[in-house]
Amino acid sequence: MEGKISKLREILDESRYTVAICGSGMMEEGGFIGVKNPDKAYDIETKYGYSAEEIFSSAFYNTRPEFFFEFYKREMLENPPEDTDSGPSLAAMERAGKLQCLITSNIYAKAQRAGCKNVVNLHGTIYANKCPHCGREYTMEQVRDAKKILLCDKCDIPIRPQVSLFGEMVDSRLMTKTSNEISKAEVLLLLGTTLDSEVFGNYVKYFTGRWLVIIHPNRHYLDDKADMLFLDYPKNILPGLGYK
Repeated sequence: MEGKISKLREILDESRYTVAICGSGMMEEGGFIGVKNPDKAYDIETKYGYSAEEIFSSAFYNTRPEFFFEFYKREMLENPPEDTDSGPSLAAMERAGKLQCLITSNIYAKAQRAGCKNVVNLHGTIYANKCPHCGREYTMEQVRDAKKILLCDKCDIPIRPQVSLFGEMVDSRLMTKTSNEISKAEVLLLLGTTLDSEVFGNYVKYFTGRWLVIIHPNRHYLDDKADMLFLDYPKNILPGLGYK
């Protein structure tokens, strides 16, 4: 394994443009079980009487905000994934000039909060919250710690977390930036995701570079298309690259 990691370091050192895609596995390595996990989905439907897709939607936010925020705070804000070594390792890669862009579907901004600068948050983050009317901004802690629903001080309406809800389209500007960044990459790192990912599958098609590297724990039938494969969580591989 050490020799394989050294080879990846060599590939990254020679690359003029490297892009990392971070999927749900990056949350799983921090102990977070996503709401689409079959067992988690069953637990949610049993607990709330609705599926996560129904509750975490603009329809529930607009018509049943109390229910929406009860779910959002309990399931997403109060038990976030733990920090892992992946975030600092990616930030070190970026500082060393070995990572030009990071694209993520995760709403917890782990790499960004660890120091990464050039990040595309396809689904937004829990740390951005605005009044839909006046645009006044509020912190994640204010949303999380509100007794019921956090209302705008000025407009007296519910604050809107700036995260993508189920069924909503991703901002077209973010989609374009994602496609452009991947098309420029000489090395594409797939971290905690697969080639046929529901979120990233269509974007990966824009990659025409030299090295496709996949790092995720469970074997997938499309893994053979990778130029280099690590069957492990990124937190166990990225620190070994040795960037500071």
